[in-house]
Amino acid sequence: MQINRGVVFEIDKPYSISKIKQRLMESSSFQLILYISLTSFTLYCCMYGFRKPYTSASFSNYQFFGLSYKSILVIAQSIGYLISKWIGIRFIATTLAVNRARNILFLLLVGWIALLLFAITPAPYNCFFMFVNGLPLGMVWGLIFGYLEGRMFTDIMGAVLATSFIFASGLAKTVGKLVSNNLHVSDIWMPFYAGAFFIIPAVVALYLLNQTPPPTSVDIVFKTARRPMAKSDRAAFLKNFGLILIPICLAYVLLTIIRDFCEDFSNELWIETGHINDASIFAQTGTYISLVVLFVVGSFFLIKNNYKAFQYNYALIAIGFACCIISTLLFQLRTINSFYWFLIASTGIYMGYVSYNCVFFERMIAAFKVNGTVSFVMYIADTVGYFGALSILLIKEMIHFHYSWVSFFIYLFYIAALIGILFIIWASLLTKIKYTKSQIHA
Repeated sequence: MQINRGVVFEIDKPYSISKIKQRLMESSSFQLILYISLTSFTLYCCMYGFRKPYTSASFSNYQFFGLSYKSILVIAQSIGYLISKWIGIRFIATTLAVNRARNILFLLLVGWIALLLFAITPAPYNCFFMFVNGLPLGMVWGLIFGYLEGRMFTDIMGAVLATSFIFASGLAKTVGKLVSNNLHVSDIWMPFYAGAFFIIPAVVALYLLNQTPPPTSVDIVFKTARRPMAKSDRAAFLKNFGLILIPICLAYVLLTIIRDFCEDFSNELWIETGHINDASIFAQTGTYISLVVLFVVGSFFLIKNNYKAFQYNYALIAIGFACCIISTLLFQLRTINSFYWFLIASTGIYMGYVSYNCVFFERMIAAFKVNGTVSFVMYIADTVGYFGALSILLIKEMIHFHYSWVSFFIYLFYIAALIGILFIIWASLLTKIKYTKSQIHA
């Protein structure tokens, strides 16, 4: 054990401590929160630099197998990302802390090299390398979140990390658009060139994040110990919480479907609504959404009771779905324009999506005193979520409806949000029953 200023840090075995880590162990809570938040946020933003820049291009000069070439690329990367999440259920849950940084660096480099192979391979065969690009990147989040979970202030740090989903997506697409407009590279080469801008920041952020000290004894008392989960631990968790996970995962499927379509096809929506060459609109909307979501989700650290915080998360997710319905109705009534419609709906979706990825399962594990990792249950939800999103994308491409992107998003927001609210109510009631029984038998 290493003891500083009355705070006990749990260290598994003796090892040399860098000067940065030593200073962090002696720092205040605020300094530690700021350090972990900024480094994890930066690192995950860089991951998006290898994953999302291609979505800012239209690839209009290509079409294969009766499908738009861009849809083929989105499908290929989504399949890789889905498989990555499935592998991550076991891989992330069993990864030791000492191996996190090495694994993250390897995964990022594989994702970037795949973009080079994508650029030099003739279309449509290069879509295979977009699949390869998605294959490693889906596991990065779980490894990064391992540095954050199980701490008193995980809610704040997790909210900062999770808002990188929003900001980073807009940033990656903006960089991709700027590369296309200013460097005059083709759509095929643009993702690789855009990724090059994120290599050095990723390495620096990874090194700094890896200096993070482990949770303190106070953290462990408040949030329970977070340890790698053996096969028997994972089986016991599913047996105990499987029934609750059904509506939880179904609601997450709907969030993922909406969120992925907003991510991958917002460029088409903006073009259709008059924002043809506006490269700043991605970062602009991403920044607004990030600030709102960060404030709302980050404020959950003020709720000390883990069970109450878990139930309030259900309410937050339901409100997020409601934002989709209300904003779409206002847009159809011409009360708001397309910019505010998409901004409000996206903010609502991300309130729920970000909650799942930082606060929701963190509080669930703490409330029910599970000695495991957030990443295990999160990757179960992610696997189901991305499978659902991919299925809808395939159906959309194979059944040739005649529709505008505006009409598509209107129907998507209405249907998915309404069903999502019903799933959240179902999950909340099951959670209340489960928690009441656990308290009686405690």
